[in-house]
Amino acid sequence: MKPQTDIPGAGTPRAESRVLLSSTPRGARLARALAVQQFTEWCACPYDSDEARTVALITAELAANAITHGRLPGRDFRLTLRLLAETVRIEVTDARPERLLPATAPAPGGPGAVTGRGLLLVDAYADRWGCAVRDAYTKCVWAEVRTGHPRPLT
Repeated sequence: MKPQTDIPGAGTPRAESRVLLSSTPRGARLARALAVQQFTEWCACPYDSDEARTVALITAELAANAITHGRLPGRDFRLTLRLLAETVRIEVTDARPERLLPATAPAPGGPGAVTGRGLLLVDAYADRWGCAVRDAYTKCVWAEVRTGHPRPLT
């Protein structure tokens, strides 16, 4: 799937969660844990469900890219989760708008390559994904995961 370069008609979220995290491996691990926690709370599904694992994998990849390729000293990255009608949107905003994503997910490296598969995983597991530059200081990489039937919010 070709990534989309903007965030199309997201609509009004039923719920939203935002947090700033340090651009460190610890911040990336925390992003993954927080995303799964929030997702399972919103959708009333178990932590080991396929949907929760998909949210964990996508969040981990987007956060890892933010701390690896989108990091500037002293700048954090932001994790935003939005519960939409039938999807959960995961957004990771970093401080490097000049480092845009490639037009398509890159080809996998050779069998011995240690890195370079993150966007391939996002492309394989997300229903939609893309990148948006909203201002001169940040870039947002987002992905959507379909939810089964989110429970009503109270």
